[in-house]
Amino acid sequence: MSEEQAGTAGDGRGAGNSGRPLVVDAQVQLGSELAIPRAFLEYQAANVQHRLASYGHRVRPSRILDHVLALHQDDEADKLVAEMDEAGVDQAFLVVPDFSQAARCRLSRPELAAWHDRVARRHPGRFHVFWGVDPRAGRDGIDLFERCVTEYGFAGLKLYPLCGYSPSDPLLDPYLEICAQYGLPVLTHTGPGWGPLDFSYGSPLLLDRAARDFPQVDFILGHGGVTHVDEATYLCAHRPNVHLDISQFHSVLAADGWQAHLNRLFRTGICHKILFGTCWPSYRLSESLSGLVGAFAQGSPAVAGLREPERRLLMSGNSLRLIGRRKSVGTTAGEPHRTAPQPPPHDAATAHRSGLK
Repeated sequence: MSEEQAGTAGDGRGAGNSGRPLVVDAQVQLGSELAIPRAFLEYQAANVQHRLASYGHRVRPSRILDHVLALHQDDEADKLVAEMDEAGVDQAFLVVPDFSQAARCRLSRPELAAWHDRVARRHPGRFHVFWGVDPRAGRDGIDLFERCVTEYGFAGLKLYPLCGYSPSDPLLDPYLEICAQYGLPVLTHTGPGWGPLDFSYGSPLLLDRAARDFPQVDFILGHGGVTHVDEATYLCAHRPNVHLDISQFHSVLAADGWQAHLNRLFRTGICHKILFGTCWPSYRLSESLSGLVGAFAQGSPAVAGLREPERRLLMSGNSLRLIGRRKSVGTTAGEPHRTAPQPPPHDAATAHRSGLK
C-alpha cells in the first residue's frame, strides 16, 4: 500500500480518490454465508419478524429470511467495494470472526483464511484483514494465525468473546505474543452480538488483564462507543494501548439520538483513541453506507464543535496509525506480505454453495 493510500503520518491527511481526506472504516465483514453461519442469519431474520409483528405488521417469516439471505451472497466483496466507492470509503478493516466453536460454518478455518486472502487480492489496497481466532483451537489455531500474518499479510487479530471465552483468557497469550512480535493490533468485540451467543463475555473490562500484560499491543474495543460506553472510555483514558471504535453507532440506545450521543463521546478528550467504523453490511436491510458515512461530514451534528484535525483522526488517522505499526516480515515496507500462491478461483466456496461438501 502506497504512502498516499496509507495517509500522511497517520493523521488522515492522505488524499482520497477525489482529493478529500481519507476515510477508513474500522469494521466491515464479508456479507456472505461463507463467513457468517446460516444459523445466525436465521436468528437475525426471526428478530426482524418479531419486531414487525409487535407493531402489527404481518410478514411471512420465510419472506424475511429470503431477503436476509439474499443480502449475504457477496462472496468476493464486489458489492461491498462498490458500496465503499459510492460512500467514499477508501479502506476498511475486513474482520473475520471465528464462530467455529459456536456454530456450523460452511468453510474450514484454513479455507476461510485462503478465501479472504483471495478477496484482498481481488481488491488491492482496500482491505486490511483481521483474522479471528478462538483460544480453544489449540496449536492448529496458533499456527494458522501465524501463517495468515507471514504468508497472507493479514493486518491484525480479531476476537469474538461471545462465543464463550474472555478476551484475557491466558490461552490467547500465544496469539498476543505474535501480535507483539509483528506490531499487529487486536480488535475485540464488546456488547451484544448474534442472538445465540453469550452476551456476558461482552464487557470491555474483561480485556484489562490482556491490555495490562501486553502493553506493546494495541487493542480496539469493537462497538466500544456504542455499548458499555462508560467502561470503554474508562479503559481508553487510562490504558495507553486501548482504543475503541464506533461501529453500529446508528443503533445506539440513546433518547436524544446517536448523533448527540457520539458528539458527547467526541468531546471527552479521547479523540486520539476513537476509530470510525460501521459494521457494514450488517445493516443493509435498513441503511445505506453512503448515508452513514455522510453523517460525519464537516459541520454535521455528530462532529459539531470538533476541529478538523480531530475529525480526520476519527475518520482515518487513528486507524492508519494502528495498522502502520506493523513490523516487516521480509517484504517492502508498507506492503502486505504475499508469498502464498493464489487460491484456486472458486473451488472451495463453489463446492459449499452447491452442497457438494
